[in-house]
Amino acid sequence: MISLAGVSTDERQAGSRRLREILLDVRPHGLVDVVAGIDSLLVEFDCLQVSHEQLAQTIRLAAAGRGLDGRVEIHAGNQFVIPMVVTEEFAPDLPDVADELGISQDEVLARLEASELSINLLASAMAPMMGTVRFPGQVSRCREPRTNVDSGSVMVAGTSAIIQPFPGPTGWKVIGRTPLTICDIREDPATSYKPGDSVRFKVVPHSEWARLTGRFLRPVGTPDPANEDTQDQEGTSQSAG
Repeated sequence: MISLAGVSTDERQAGSRRLREILLDVRPHGLVDVVAGIDSLLVEFDCLQVSHEQLAQTIRLAAAGRGLDGRVEIHAGNQFVIPMVVTEEFAPDLPDVADELGISQDEVLARLEASELSINLLASAMAPMMGTVRFPGQVSRCREPRTNVDSGSVMVAGTSAIIQPFPGPTGWKVIGRTPLTICDIREDPATSYKPGDSVRFKVVPHSEWARLTGRFLRPVGTPDPANEDTQDQEGTSQSAG
């Protein structure tokens, strides 16, 4: 496990992302895989091909050679505004989250909307894991994980948020759902986001669901070729004229 010491959280996260890119590019002898954490990296290697000490030295040299010497430059990524609907059907755990935090359901959503979240890593099925929501405390996971939640479900745990790209099981608490498609294998690349990008959520009325359903999530200001309009700062669309 590798983590950067003596820097801020943002610098550690940016440094971890940069180091992962370096290692996947250099591919040191014996390296098997690099697994991204929020602000650390798990390096898997074949101990029959390279010792821990040899690989560690190679990683230090590769990092230094690519300019990663402890001072990390934080690059501004793309920005996303993601609409979400919070009807009872789409937000089954919102009452429990509000009770646990000791605030109203409206306050939970207001704090989520007020948070500018950073995508820290891509989890299973390319799910964007984001932090940090301005909750007044930590949100626990479900006592009994769900065997299936719908794609687009917006979920929270601790002070992190995540979106379910495809139907599947989860122990995170569901507090809304976006009608947008966030991962589509017909697109190239299949997702428009990556670690380091920033996200804001915007609660929209259920009446917006049908209009937005199936639209591919794109960064703010990017034209949508399928609908000939542009994603605006409010997470809705405007005509390109």
